[in-house]
Amino acid sequence: SAMDHQPKFFENLSGTGKAIGVLTSGGDAQGMNAAVRAVVRMGIYVKAKVYFVYEGYQGMVDGGDNIVEVSWESVSSILQVGGTVIGSARCKSFRTREGRLQAAYNLVQRGITNLCVIGGDGSLTGANLFREEWSGLLEELAQKGKFIDEEAVKKYAYLNIVGMVGSIDNDFCGTDMTIGTDSALHRIIEVVDAIMTTAQSHQRTFVLEVMGRHCGYLALVSALACGADWVFIPEYPPEEGWEDSMCVKLSENRARKKRLNIIIVAEGAIDCHNKPITSEKVKDLVVQRLGFDTRVTILGHVQRGGTPSAFDRILASRMGVEAVLALLEATPATPACVVSLSGNQAVRLPLMECVQMTQEVQKAMDEGRFVEAVRLRGRSFENNLNTYKLLSHKKPDAELPKTNFNVAVLNVGAPAAGMNAAVRAAVRVGITEGHKMFAVIDGFEGFARGKIKEISWGDVGGWTGQGGSILGTKRTLPAKYLEKIADQMRTNNINALMVIGGFEAYLGLLELSAAREKYDEFCVPMVMVPATVSNNVPGSDFSIGADTALNTITDTCDRIKQSASGTKRRVFIIETMGGYCGYLANMGALAAGADAAYIFEEQFDIRELQANVEHLTEKMKTSIQRGLVLRNENCNENYTTDFIYQLYSEEGKGVFDCRKNVLGHMQQGGAPSPFDRNFGTKISAKAMQWISKKLKETYRKGKVFANTDDSVCLLGMRRRNLVFQPVAELKTETDFVHRIPKEQWWLKLRPLMKILAKYKTSYDVSDSGQLEHVAMHSPKEAETGAI
Repeated sequence: SAMDHQPKFFENLSGTGKAIGVLTSGGDAQGMNAAVRAVVRMGIYVKAKVYFVYEGYQGMVDGGDNIVEVSWESVSSILQVGGTVIGSARCKSFRTREGRLQAAYNLVQRGITNLCVIGGDGSLTGANLFREEWSGLLEELAQKGKFIDEEAVKKYAYLNIVGMVGSIDNDFCGTDMTIGTDSALHRIIEVVDAIMTTAQSHQRTFVLEVMGRHCGYLALVSALACGADWVFIPEYPPEEGWEDSMCVKLSENRARKKRLNIIIVAEGAIDCHNKPITSEKVKDLVVQRLGFDTRVTILGHVQRGGTPSAFDRILASRMGVEAVLALLEATPATPACVVSLSGNQAVRLPLMECVQMTQEVQKAMDEGRFVEAVRLRGRSFENNLNTYKLLSHKKPDAELPKTNFNVAVLNVGAPAAGMNAAVRAAVRVGITEGHKMFAVIDGFEGFARGKIKEISWGDVGGWTGQGGSILGTKRTLPAKYLEKIADQMRTNNINALMVIGGFEAYLGLLELSAAREKYDEFCVPMVMVPATVSNNVPGSDFSIGADTALNTITDTCDRIKQSASGTKRRVFIIETMGGYCGYLANMGALAAGADAAYIFEEQFDIRELQANVEHLTEKMKTSIQRGLVLRNENCNENYTTDFIYQLYSEEGKGVFDCRKNVLGHMQQGGAPSPFDRNFGTKISAKAMQWISKKLKETYRKGKVFANTDDSVCLLGMRRRNLVFQPVAELKTETDFVHRIPKEQWWLKLRPLMKILAKYKTSYDVSDSGQLEHVAMHSPKEAETGAI
């Protein structure tokens, strides 16, 4: 762990004398520009020369103006642009030795022996072959005499390669997410949400075809995120006779007064005989058998378009920086590596191990070993599939177990996008497990007033895409209502509680567990699922709702920057929410390419403010026209947003003018992002399964009795796993005065924002740098579950 050794800072990793080439290859994916920007700025920061290779491998083979040294300003304002600004092309000639010989010559001419390739597995495999042949190619050039001399062969003897996967299909083994996947999901979900509103008028069935020739990730996650009736993916072909089961399910849903059916088809979907299942075929089936009014929508290249999501920008920026570090540390002995994401950790994996595993998946599918294919896709894919199966099909009542347990679900704290998806998952999993599910309206206050009712499978249909909290939520804590809540628990015979909410939910559970000595009614299993835009709950790296808020901030910053194009130089001061927690300000700054972010966790004084103003003034004297400064609402009681705005306005006179914006409650609203829908659904389903397990363990002599610390838990994402932690144990990790955890993982990313904004800073790289191996998880481990 980081405690065992002194932190390792990259100041001692100098890139002086090194030349790095960056190229994008294969299909374009949202967020590639963020990766390019991070590579360029990090490269220049460590004093390396950085070159754009335009038009992918084709540009490398053609040379000339296609390989250009770039400056800091070259990548200014490309963060929010979709596609790739340096172009991407399929290249036949690079597949020939002759083409690679030409490419090697073009690189050596400029002294480039470090390549950063952003593309799919095909592009990365090509890069690896190029690296293996490199010294032979140089020898051949030298033998031909007129190209390079023996000295150059020695000097440039090795080519280092680091890959980043840009692919909207998320079809690359070894990483939880590829750059571009999250943005593609945003596009799909926007379309589904738009279709859902038309369904209020007509009874219709929509068949949606999404991309994914070989990989069903987009189809699967979007089906989870919109509660689709049926999904077809290549890795999990439907069983024989699926036509009947699907039609039965659609007509049952109609009978339940559901006006809209949604069926999602991955373009590579197949049946168990490896025959394609097309969207047209599905439509014809529904029309012939059920006579439903059915429409097909093929999303096509829309999925690649638009602006990159906040998640993709942050992911790509982190990967870009990590890629440069990997190139600086590479030796002739290290294999070509690819920078991946595992949980919230950036890791390095041997490129060829990942490629081989990705090819294994295809092989398994070709040979009809579908269970194996799903397992090889990794635990995140497997979890998605299991959760979808759990939530989409209601078994007939006769087949459901009966436990006689009553479980109540409530929302506590401020509304957060994704809460409703979490409630839906909790209710449906609870019913599947055989419990009676109860919904509490308006948090602990509503509980005390007896606002509690049984809730059924159908009641939560269509909830995933709804923002806010349908159950209603209040910040009130239970302490002053203990007597009344205990009465309600007794009256309704509640045997377990699931609380979905923010910091108040955490405090509420602490209060209820403290009241166990006095009230037996609270001696039941209780679990909390963190949901708050502030992301300030101890014990979890992510909270439901924070991703949606981050996207709102990023979108707004993009619009604000754009609003000023064409005017003179301008700096925007933007205030974000978050209480004392700087997560939104810090990550929003990283995603929007801000120049500074002021947060409570990192104290600042007037000298630092002054330095930031001077820094911006210098920047504005170059070709850069816009400045962006984010300020967390409670970062400092005296340096208010107005104060900072006035300071910048005064000091920037003659160079730039200022505007200020307080984003306020719009950060809590809007439709939940795909990440929040998916995270809310999965984490909540897992919490409900834990409740079932605890109920069985604590049921004795006809009643449930649980009074140990481990029966009141918070389920949080910790680094790479979802972990249940007793709330009593989280007390030591909490700063109760400021309502934040004492240690927060994202503070480690703070220097990245500063580096990308051209500040000198220290960055602890102890966590990165070790090459790991691609781990095949055992089926048991899959249950611990990545997202």
